[in-house]
This record gives sequence, structure tokens and C-alpha cells, in this order.
Amino acid sequence: MKQKEALLKNIYRRELNEIEKKIALIFKRMKPRSLYEPSEFIMKSGGKRLRPMLTLFSAWSAGGKFSSVMNAAIAVELIHNFTLVHDDIMDNAEKRRNRLTVHNKYGLNAAILTGDNLIPIAYDYLLKDIKNNNLEIVSNFSKAIRIVCEGQSLDEDFETRKEVSIREYKEMISKKTAALLEMSCSIGAQIVTEDKTIIRKLENYGRSLGMAFQLQDDLLDLMANETKFGKVPGGDLIEGKKTFLLLNALESARGKDLKDIKLLIKKRGIAQEEVGQFREMFIRLGVVENTKKQIKLYSKKAIKNLTGMPNEEAADFLKELALELTAREN
Repeated sequence: MKQKEALLKNIYRRELNEIEKKIALIFKRMKPRSLYEPSEFIMKSGGKRLRPMLTLFSAWSAGGKFSSVMNAAIAVELIHNFTLVHDDIMDNAEKRRNRLTVHNKYGLNAAILTGDNLIPIAYDYLLKDIKNNNLEIVSNFSKAIRIVCEGQSLDEDFETRKEVSIREYKEMISKKTAALLEMSCSIGAQIVTEDKTIIRKLENYGRSLGMAFQLQDDLLDLMANETKFGKVPGGDLIEGKKTFLLLNALESARGKDLKDIKLLIKKRGIAQEEVGQFREMFIRLGVVENTKKQIKLYSKKAIKNLTGMPNEEAADFLKELALELTAREN
């Protein structure tokens, strides 16, 4: 078993290195530099490269080769970074991955253009791996971008609404986060197989993994170390974001706790020095534990979809990936 785990990790590192090498070359000779230098900056700022790796390993699980979907994997990562650039602008975020955000380093106009321009370049890369003019894959790719934008719009709407249900929040993150992970898995499978059952299973895996991933992100925002997480702790509370944790706390809080949460919502945020108070409250109310249970639930749902994959070795890797992501610290 240990030999198998070591082999899979070596494969992962090898393919991740291949992804990084290709990303480093995307904008190297492109002009004007006023547009492509910020593009290089965001694309080379690190991160897990989760979405392109899901594309690669979904293809492998479905019986295909990494080489068949490498360009599609790059396309997925380009789209992900388009969302990050624009998300940071809307959130007025100062840092991402412990570095300045694009709009802080290069200016707002350059950041908007950078985000916009990543979309057509992503399509260029996707089309390199599509054979037989498969319009369904292109449609799937376009649909995911639209759904992510819908999710971001809902997230923005929630900031000004007094009441948001947990069901509405889950619908929002299913669009803003889970849809892109679902698409990453789906495209990897679609390019290498026509088996609808296999494609559907990998889509379901990606969707459930996306839900678990976002809930873990919500939890880490409150509980993680700033250096490891790359963001200011409690940033969601400071901005007044209605995350799963806040909405769960709102349901169970009484007395002074409830009054404090309602005041946070009314003021649309808190001061940074108040984060510790709310962290203690959320732990005491069982919110942190409830969030962990939800994360485990979605992780199990994801893993259940990996039975019957043509490549069991690759499916095992996707299972381990789901478990690692839900236990991560950054």
C-alpha cells in the first residue's frame, strides 16, 4: 500500500511539474507587456493547481492518458485565475497566496483586462485537445463559466440582503466553486471517453468535492494560520460575508450571541480585533464542529462516485485527494 501511495505521489508531482512548465511559457513572448506581465504574475503565483490536476486524473480514471488532456487542464486553470482576478477586485482584497493581488500591483484597469483576456486564451488551449469538433465539450466549458459568474453574482447579492438561508448559501457555492471543479472532471473524462456513466460519476465527484472544498475554505478563513492560508484570518467576518459558519451560528445563537451576530450583519462586518471573540463563539455554539461534519458528508459523497472506474489506480488517487483536501490547513 505504501509503495502504491508513493507511486501515485510521484506521478502527481511529475504532472504538476509539467503543468507548471507549460504555465510558465504561456505569456512569455506575448505583447503588449502591460497586459501579459500581469497575466504571468497571476498564473505563476502558485496555488494547488487543483482544477487542472482534476482534469488530468479524471481522464486517467476514465481510461485515458494525461497527454490527451494537458491543454484542457491548462484551460481550466486559466479560467480559474480569471475568476480570482475579478473576485479580488470585487472583494477589494490586498493579498492572494501571500502576494499582492493583481489590481494592487498593476492597477484596477490592468487587472480587469487581465481577467477578461484569460478567457479567450483558455478557449485556445481547450480547442487544442478537442477532436472531431466536439461542441458538447465547448458548451460544457462555456456553461461552467456562466454558472461561476451566477454564483459570484449571488455572493454579491447576499452582502446586501438581511436574510440568507443555508440552502441558498449552498446553492451559491455550488455555482461559484463546485461548478468549476465539476467541469474540470467532466472535461477530462469527456475528451477520452464517450461512456456517459463514467462521465456522470466523475462530474458528481467533482461537484461534491467542490462543496467540501468551499466549506473547508470557509472554516480555514476563521481557524487557519495566516502564513499557511495566505489571507488575513477572519476575513469573511471582517467583510460581513454570509458564510456557512455565520448562517449556522445565526440559527443556533441566543441572547448576547444572537445580538452580536445580528449587529455584524447590520454593520456588514466587524473590526479585525473582534475576530477572536466570534471565533470563540462559533466554537462554543458547535458551528465549527457542524461545518466539519458537512465537509465529511460531501467528501464521502464524492468518493462514492469513484467505484467502477476503468483505471482503479487513478480512482484511488482521486479518493486520497478528496480526503487530503478536507483535512488541509491552507
